[in-house]
Amino acid sequence: MIHKLVSAPINMVIKIGEKIQEEADKELYDLPTIQQKLIQLQMMYELGEIPEEAFQEKEDELLARYEIAKRREMEQWEEMTKKKE
Repeated sequence: MIHKLVSAPINMVIKIGEKIQEEADKELYDLPTIQQKLIQLQMMYELGEIPEEAFQEKEDELLARYEIAKRREMEQWEEMTKKKE
């Protein structure tokens, strides 16, 4: 009984942490969001609002996130198709 009283708050903190991580990953690796940011970045560069070095750095970061997001999407798709079999 005491074990449950002590572990309940810890379990709640763990669940909250997992939910925060899930939401952060969703924001960080959301394909439409990344695509929109790439478009905005390109427009800013073409309008001369940011220098080429900053553009390249941010573009590299966004493209790396895009690759991870696509890989995650493919993994999820494969898992779903395996479950159906």
